[in-house]
Amino acid sequence: MEMGLLITEPNAFQRLFEDFRHAAFKLEVRRSYGLPSEDEPFQTFLAGGDPGIEWLRSWLDLMQAETSKGKRVERVRVIDEPPSDYLRFEISVTPHNLAVGEDIRYLERDRAAELTLPQYDFWLFDSQVVAFLHFTDDDRFMGFSTTDDPAEVLKHCQWRDAAWTRAARFSELPATVTAAG
Repeated sequence: MEMGLLITEPNAFQRLFEDFRHAAFKLEVRRSYGLPSEDEPFQTFLAGGDPGIEWLRSWLDLMQAETSKGKRVERVRVIDEPPSDYLRFEISVTPHNLAVGEDIRYLERDRAAELTLPQYDFWLFDSQVVAFLHFTDDDRFMGFSTTDDPAEVLKHCQWRDAAWTRAARFSELPATVTAAG
């Protein structure tokens, strides 16, 4: 995979979503994500409490703003059964993502392996730019890098299509996956 320089400036990541014109797609393959804004809500969730959604508000507002312009934001989350604690946490707030216009679907990890999907997360913007997400060994988000190399973009478009056409909608997930655990 060809990647550019690591970008760590937070507003640069947000600009990717403000600047795309038609469609953004994310493949999520990680079992855990370490984002400082999610640390406390995740711990509340694990303790059986309700973390609310204020910690997610800026993302939801951004997605609402962009999808209201007619843009598509799609994700495929690769999941295990049973899902990891973090994926259960993500699943618990998915209805809020869907309410602001995101379309999030789910693909079993075994099926993702059969499709030879990559073992890393990426965003694909307008089938023209790939943004690679970088994490430390302990799952902390470090930043992202991008490429517009046509061969890399084509490969990621093919992975997007393979994942998207085989992924289940949130409403189709079995109760064993959506249960709080």
